[in-house]
Amino acid sequence: MKLFLDTANVAHVAEIASWGILDGVTTNPTLVAKEGKDFQKTVLEMCKLVPNVSAQVTATDAAGMRKQADEYAGWHKHVVVKVPMTTEGLKTLTYCKKKGIRTNTTLVFSVNQAILAAKAGASIISPFIGRLDDAGQDGMELIAEIMRAWENYDFETEVLVASTRHPRHIAEAAQLGAHICTIPYDVFVKLPLHPLTESGLDRFMKDWESIKKK
Repeated sequence: MKLFLDTANVAHVAEIASWGILDGVTTNPTLVAKEGKDFQKTVLEMCKLVPNVSAQVTATDAAGMRKQADEYAGWHKHVVVKVPMTTEGLKTLTYCKKKGIRTNTTLVFSVNQAILAAKAGASIISPFIGRLDDAGQDGMELIAEIMRAWENYDFETEVLVASTRHPRHIAEAAQLGAHICTIPYDVFVKLPLHPLTESGLDRFMKDWESIKKK
């Protein structure tokens, strides 16, 4: 399973990339606004660190999305154009597929939406599991349903588990066979941790110090 970082913080991308396990980054207007940085500059800096950077369009009509898709794709070969799951978005996906522009369909909340995006040519679809959990639904059940549907067809579209809230989401996504997880920085840094690893290392070091004293 590929691991993406969900952020607009370049320093965070550099840190996780230094671990040697980061496959990409997802961004959105909300994340960019929080950082208060220039959007294009931020995307280009992240493109130097990872081979996949999803940059979200801000237009809502197909003509506007297509224009932004052409612009973003021209910035760097690592840019993946992020398009919302709307009928205008579907038109944009079809356009991008014909032009060879990689896309990530965001704000997917149902199997039907996932199928439509895949048929329109999306490179990636992003079901938002955390937001479904917030609404009283089981977000991971949607991933299970999508992966079962994908077993029946030859969709090339990768399923990206988005809006993850805790490390267990990542483990469950992997067990369901999801292709990608995008993870907030504060969750990502928890993935290598386990109390038994920490206590075990502490014991090893104490034993080593006792041997050195002898």
